[in-house]
Parts: sequence; C-alpha cells; structure tokens
Amino acid sequence: MLRQRTLKTKIRTTGVGLHTGHKVDMTLRPAAPDTGIVFHRTDLPGAADLPALAHGVTDTRLATCLGEGDNKVWTIEHLMSALAGLGIDNLHVDLSGPELPIMDGSAGPFVFLVQSAGIEEQPVPKRFVRVLKPIEVVQGDKIARLDPYEGFRITLSIDFRHPVFERSGNKATIDFAEQSYLGEISRARTFGFMQDVEAMRAQGLALGGTLDNAVVMDEYRVLNPDGLRYADEFVKHKVLDCVGDLYLLGHPLIGAFTGHKTGHAMNNQLLRALLADTSAYEQVSFEQQETAPAFARLLPAFG
Repeated sequence: MLRQRTLKTKIRTTGVGLHTGHKVDMTLRPAAPDTGIVFHRTDLPGAADLPALAHGVTDTRLATCLGEGDNKVWTIEHLMSALAGLGIDNLHVDLSGPELPIMDGSAGPFVFLVQSAGIEEQPVPKRFVRVLKPIEVVQGDKIARLDPYEGFRITLSIDFRHPVFERSGNKATIDFAEQSYLGEISRARTFGFMQDVEAMRAQGLALGGTLDNAVVMDEYRVLNPDGLRYADEFVKHKVLDCVGDLYLLGHPLIGAFTGHKTGHAMNNQLLRALLADTSAYEQVSFEQQETAPAFARLLPAFG
C-alpha cells in the first residue's frame, strides 16, 4: 500500500519574507493521518487554522496567499512544492508572521528541513486526485490546462523579451516518473528585473528581495555573481511554483498540466474549475504499490 507521510519530529527555522521584508519564525510539526497541510499564525491568538486548499486562496499577486482578513499566510508555494516533491501529506506549519521565509528563493532549503526532520510513513493509504477529462482556463494568449495522464507531467512555457531568456530557454517538460524533482527542479530560484523593483515596492511587494534570495536581472544580464543554477532556471522555477500551486488540491495529482504564460492566479482558477466539475476527477488510492503510477512509487526514501 502507498501510505501517507508526515515528519518524524518537528523542526524550526527563521528567515525573512520576500514581500513583507519581516523576520518570521517557522516550525514544521508532524500531523495525524488525513490532516493535510495546515498553516497556523502563532502571532494571532485564536486565529483560525488555514488548510492549504485551492478554495482558501485569497490573493495571487506574485505569490499564493491563503486566508481572510488579517489572518493571512503569504508565499506558500515554495514550501508546498517541496512537500509535494517529498510526498508529505500531513503537516502543521506554525508561523510568527504573515509570510513564509523566502530562504534562498527556491524549494531547496525546505527540502533540507523536511529531510533533516525525517519522513515517517503513516498506516493509512495516500489519496490522489486523478484527472478524468480535460479542463482548461484561457485568458488571451495565456493558457492553463489539465488532461488525463497516468502519471504526473508538467509542460510549461514562458515569454519574456530579454536577452538572458533567449539564451536560457523558455519551455520545459518534466515527467516526474523520469526526472527527479529534487535534482531538476527544487533548487530553481524565483527571479525578477531591477526595473520592476521600484514599482513592486510601491505596492508593498518584494520588500525582502535581495541577490541572496532571487535571480535579478538588469536590461542585459543576470546580476547574481554566481550566475544560474540551471541553464533553464527561469522556466524550471515556474515549474516549481506550479508543483506547489497544484498541491493545493489537497492530494497529489495524477494528470498532465500544460501552461503558457500562466501564474498563480490562473493555476488557482484551473484547480477551482476542476473541483467544480465532479465528473472531471476522482480520488484514488493504491493498495498495491505496483498498480500506482511510476512517479508515486519513486518518491524520495524516508529520512
């Protein structure tokens, strides 16, 4: 049986929010079977729990945000991506502020935290969401689509008019039965342009952004002294974001995602469209591991 997973023990870290610029303490704690991923604001006594689910998303400006009113949790997508990549089903996430720490701008540090705490199997079957028919969201030349596929595959393309992107590649297809999330995706960092920083900060965004937690470009080149981690790091970071956004289904996805110029908003709209059509998906579990899609059988080993 493919079993649900949580952590063996709790683990804590401290960092700075990418958009708020505020220091935040974060603790990851084991959770009981069928809990899901649940966020808690420890600085707001009595605040409601925030389950990491598509219908709980309230803002998608340059990040995915859960919550309502003052009880918000910003920039959850990198942690959610790491949890999806490691097959973590159940987890409590305690935060001392409104935004997750950005760490180095990728999912890599969150992967390290989870592996340091250790991964534990739980005595209940892991549940998946299997796509049964195509679902599509279109906005002009932007598209986000889900299709039936007995695995988990993401095909993503971006379109930035910039010399660096012309060299790095604007399209990627990742089939997680054949390519490793940890090796190919998890270390890809968020990115931005110097000319956009002033406008974003006027909106209260990117206040914590630095060359230590983002790839930054001027009009011609990458400004980070160490360059890129992957030749196609930009589009791979978009894949990383997409993995995190799709995990807001509450379960791993069995299906194929195709996106062109998509982002957090369209990803969330696509999930809502899928969930609104009960004939478009089903929940499944696998009593025999050999009957599960290959990507599910290849999840990283326990820490």
